[in-house]
Amino acid sequence: MEKIVIVGLGLIGGSMALDLKKRGSYQVFGIDHNKNHVQKAIDLEIIDAATDFPQLKDASVVIVAVPVNAISKVVQKVLDHISEDTLVFDVGSVKKSICNTLDNHPKRKNFVAAHPLAGTEFSGPEAAIYNLFDDKVTILCDVSKTNWKILDKAISLFKLLNMRIKMMEPDAHDRHIAYVSHLSHVSSFMLGKTVLEIEKNEEYIFDMASTGFASTVRLAKSSAAMWSPIFIENKENVIRSLNEYIKNLNAFKTMIENNDEEALTKTMNSTNYIKTILNGIE
Repeated sequence: MEKIVIVGLGLIGGSMALDLKKRGSYQVFGIDHNKNHVQKAIDLEIIDAATDFPQLKDASVVIVAVPVNAISKVVQKVLDHISEDTLVFDVGSVKKSICNTLDNHPKRKNFVAAHPLAGTEFSGPEAAIYNLFDDKVTILCDVSKTNWKILDKAISLFKLLNMRIKMMEPDAHDRHIAYVSHLSHVSSFMLGKTVLEIEKNEEYIFDMASTGFASTVRLAKSSAAMWSPIFIENKENVIRSLNEYIKNLNAFKTMIENNDEEALTKTMNSTNYIKTILNGIE
């Protein structure tokens, strides 16, 4: 059985462990700075046993699933301990800073900068679930810097997870992901904050929250420890998307203030086009 090591035993790392154990001939080991997470992952049979960095020499694959502000440091440490044939990939949602930091590492050819576009609002080993990645997209960046045999191993592994694979440059990845993922999390967090500040009666929030509100604010339940570093690491693109979002909010507010029903209707009708783009997702 091939040895896979997961560094970071939360939702993404844990879910990958579950599916890879189920679908392939892998023995899965775990590393996490939180020893409670390691024990919980063992208890839940997410991993077979704990390990540590000096034991990575015989690993076939090492998956780094830690917060984005720690990925570069952890990947460098992993690369220092692996063999020439080990695949190392991360799952972070910001790629440019990671790729730049690792560019000159002697074992850069063993690394794949990956971003599986999958997840839930939950965190920790208990959040790990089967089939999380089925029919989702994973984005691979800077693939020309990875050894072709290592890259082929990564592609085979993502196919085992039933994922569709896209190639992008790190700059383009970070720009586009700020618009379609990071902005939606900011919006959800701030919607939740606004409602909590305006509506002090928690019973009213519970009783009157429709499915629309619940789905819109769902992302506000996401881990702050994970998302704060993401916003900072992708600051330039997040701020650019926020500026555009704030401009649109102010324009919408002005339409309401002016009782401009025609402009409101026109704006919402034109935005309905998003249904066409997202038709295949829901």
